Amino acid sequence: MKLEGQTALVTGAARGIGKAIALCLARRQVAVGLMDLRDPGPVAEEIDADGYTALPLKADITDRESVIRAVDSMIQRFGKIDILVNNAGIIVRESILELSYEDWQRVMNVNINGAFLCSKAVIPHMIERSYGRIVNITSIAGKMGDITASPAYGTSKGAINTFTKSLARQLAAYNITVNAIAPHAIETDMSAEWSEEKRRAVVGSIPLKRMGTPDEVAEAVLFLVSEGASFITGEILDINGGYLMD
Repeated sequence: MKLEGQTALVTGAARGIGKAIALCLARRQVAVGLMDLRDPGPVAEEIDADGYTALPLKADITDRESVIRAVDSMIQRFGKIDILVNNAGIIVRESILELSYEDWQRVMNVNINGAFLCSKAVIPHMIERSYGRIVNITSIAGKMGDITASPAYGTSKGAINTFTKSLARQLAAYNITVNAIAPHAIETDMSAEWSEEKRRAVVGSIPLKRMGTPDEVAEAVLFLVSEGASFITGEILDINGGYLMD
């Protein structure tokens, strides 16, 4: 998978799956922009210490001007953006009876509006060069509905799935592919909130009988942005140990 010399913008890159994706790309000689509301500096320092290239971009993906400034910084530093990974997302766990309108809006703002704003800012630069790879991180909940999260989370991820396919159709003429990855049961801060009883139940329901890792999600991203996946677009790739096979 030769990606040397390319550039990537990864949102939600300060921890978890986003951090794993950024590290995976950097180790393939991809210059990585790390966008996060949290301080992405420590991840950038880790990448720099390994001899690779990273640009920390503290930004709010729900704020249009903040996103534009971050993308402009990427272009000024690297001259292009080859890869966009819309990974940033949040979750709330209230039932429909408990879910407030404010929390509903907050989840939608981050999970779908943030992906829209980042894509909207990056795509013109990809069109200009007739090349681009976009990967959206969605969820199994976007395909089958929420299991333990609030209805806002699965709804936002279902929107990401449709957004992915819509962009894939519209951007194919510019040699830009758009795909998504739908993880389930990955060892992240979100799953760390689970009780031991829930963890046992989740693992027991997975044919491979284990949790997945952020690195396994990152490797799938690596494939989708590589030349090996140049004829794949509009795909929603499951990474769930066989829990959902569709």
